[in-house]
Amino acid sequence: MEAFLAVGTFGGFRRAAEALRVTQPAVSARIKALEESLGVPLFERGRGGPALSAAGRALRPHAEQLLQAVALARQAVHDLRPQSAGALQIAAALSICTYLLPDVLKRFQAAHPNVMITVRSGHSKEVLEMVLRGGAEIGLARSLHHPAVETVSLRDDPLILVGRARDWPPSARRVRLEAVADRPLVLFDRGSSDWTLSHGLFRRAGLVPNVVMEVETIETAKRMVERGVGIAFLPHLAVAREIRRRTLVAIEIVDAEPLSRSLDVIHPRQRPLSAEALALLRALRIAVGEVGGVPGRRRR
Repeated sequence: MEAFLAVGTFGGFRRAAEALRVTQPAVSARIKALEESLGVPLFERGRGGPALSAAGRALRPHAEQLLQAVALARQAVHDLRPQSAGALQIAAALSICTYLLPDVLKRFQAAHPNVMITVRSGHSKEVLEMVLRGGAEIGLARSLHHPAVETVSLRDDPLILVGRARDWPPSARRVRLEAVADRPLVLFDRGSSDWTLSHGLFRRAGLVPNVVMEVETIETAKRMVERGVGIAFLPHLAVAREIRRRTLVAIEIVDAEPLSRSLDVIHPRQRPLSAEALALLRALRIAVGEVGGVPGRRRR
């Protein structure tokens, strides 16, 4: 189940293997064994990498629940240990799980080795539901507000239009939206707020974008842009490293408003944060400060 969720999250067997710290053949063997036991293919293999099949999409929430049950069982045993400093449940959007949390949690665990950490991922609305139900003490999402939670904005994380550097010389990186609509566009995660924002930009201008591919994950969309399949609106957090390395470039749309988003921490108003959650919040502030962005501000 871990291999199944990792392939679905990272959009490929190689990256899933890296995340799980096993070999790619080991991941492939686990997926094959799972598919054989269920009698159905869980992924559709295509040009954009493996995408969840209908059976895979049906299995995913149950797989997440199974792993959550395992984590809770481990936590229950861990809490009995005398050295235990507590437990911390986190809910986070997939992009944050992929591009921010690994480094933050590595640093946090080094400073708090006795804290048992559980991370669950989902869309922003799912993150909110987990926090409201008490399944997570804090949530990490983008531009998320609700009267029952307090929102702390850590930094701006806008959706930016990116293309492969060699396809976009410096003189061509300022364009009008009409010209963008004619270019091949890669979209990700149909129905998500990011997908809606990207589509809405063209719809408000009375334009129909030239969508050549829709994929499930941000990471797959980024890989398609790197291979010259098209351009894409992606979170800054997901492409900051590639822009620094100049493999991807940001393309400015001169006649459209930026697609503003923020990287937020949410927690219930009526429950004070534990010492572990406060320590993680400090680690998050340090991490986003290192990668730049607008200083955090507390919103009600």
